Parts: sequence; C-alpha cells; structure tokens
Amino acid sequence: MAGTLYLCATPIGNLEDMTFRAVRTLKETDLIAAEDTRNSIKLLNHFEIRTPMTSYHEYNKIEKGKKLTALLLEGKNIALITDAGTPGISDPGEELVKMCHEAGITVTAVPGAAACVTALTISGLPTRRFAFEAFLPSDKKERRDVLEELKDETRTIVIYEAPHRLLRTLEELLEALGDRQVSVCRELTKKHETVYRSTLEEACAYYKAQEPRGECVLVIRGKSREELRRQSQKKWEEMSLEEHMAYYTDQGVERKEAMKKVAKDRGVSKREIYQALLQREEE
Repeated sequence: MAGTLYLCATPIGNLEDMTFRAVRTLKETDLIAAEDTRNSIKLLNHFEIRTPMTSYHEYNKIEKGKKLTALLLEGKNIALITDAGTPGISDPGEELVKMCHEAGITVTAVPGAAACVTALTISGLPTRRFAFEAFLPSDKKERRDVLEELKDETRTIVIYEAPHRLLRTLEELLEALGDRQVSVCRELTKKHETVYRSTLEEACAYYKAQEPRGECVLVIRGKSREELRRQSQKKWEEMSLEEHMAYYTDQGVERKEAMKKVAKDRGVSKREIYQALLQREEE
C-alpha cells in the first residue's frame, strides 16, 4: 500500500506558530523533504524532531520528485516542508503534488502559516476576493505582461518581494496600475513586524528615503468596478455614434440589437440612441 505525502506548514517567523499536529507529523513520517536542509535543521532541532531529511528544491524537483514518488509507492510516508510557510504556495512543492496525484498517491495538508493570507488579513484592504501573484516574473517581457493583466484587476492583489527589489517593484506598480492604496507588510509574525499603509506614490517616496529590510508582502487595492465602467464609457464616448453602431453591425449584429448594445455601453436608454440616430439621418 502506498504511503501519504504530508504538506506541513511551518512558521514564517515566529516558532510559536508551529502546530502540535505539524510537530507530530514530522516526528512520525519516514522522511522529511525540505527546500533548504540547512535552514530546516534549526527548526527540527528546536522541536526535537529526529526524522531523516532530504533536499527537495527548485533545481532538483523533477529528479528528486521521481525518487520521492517511488518511495511513497513503496509505502513510505513523507512530509514536505518549505523554508517558511505552506508548501506548494510559490515553491516547487506544487510539482511533487502533481506527480503524486498522477501516481495515485494520497496527498494531505497539515495547515498553518502562509505569508500571503497573514498579510492580507492585517492589511486593512478588502479580503473577500484576492489575486495572489507571488513574486512577479524576473523576465522583462513576462513581467510587463503580468502588470498589464493586473491593470484592470478588481480583486485585492497580493505580491511577494525581497527588500532589495521593493522600490523598483513599487515604481513599476505605480506606473502600471496608477496610484492605488497599498499595505507593505514586513517581517510578518516577527518582533519588528510592520504594516505601512499608504498609496503606491507615497510608498515609493517613503522607501526612497528609508531602506527597506526584511521580506515584504505587498497588498494592493483592486480597481473598482465603477472606475472600470467609467473607463469603458469614456472609450465609447470618444467614438461617434455612427462608428459605435458600425462596431456592432460590422460583426453581423442586427441594427435593433446594436442600438441596445450601444445604449448599454454609453449608459443611456435605447430610446435616446434611436432618437439621436434618427435626428442625424434627418440632418
């Protein structure tokens, strides 16, 4: 019978956030796969966990993933941990989870800390809907594409960033999204945890004068639906009424239906569009 892969969340800064279940699971499994064994050994020693450990990271995730999957198929139980937080979120754990599902191996989670959710909940920004982007891509073109996609994102946006890249990222976000509310969450759960609430423009000025330290999570307000509606209306209003009608009729939309669509785009009644078109035809 195959073993089970346990995704064990570990603290993101405060060791007291380790759960009883995580400690027990790490002690009882046959093997612990860790993103950075040198870092994780400190955690294991603190909780007197003597389970053997092996490395599993971005650069060996395919080869090591196959070996771990084979061990699981032999009946071994394996715990996966990341440097900090929940495995599988913005780390190579997602690849191992995929391999296990494809091999019919049971995967379960031992939940705990996650920086993205921790930052979101203390940000003071809307939490009902959010888009998690992790670290923005390092590739310039891919990065531009992602920022372009985020321009009209209505959900709260959560982004990870290292301190030495924080200012550059804030400036890029300001240029791409315009001036939005942002909460810069630093050193989460640690002694010097801070939440700097401002706008993107103010944050750029602040971090030009104050060098950031510690890993950061940016929580950014999404664009309001009202703003999107105004933008859309402005685009249509820049067209003549005839051009707007032609936009739909050229696609094969019947004139009557096209008038209905034009009226909706412009936020007016269908009757107003009909009267305006009639008046222009009579001129």
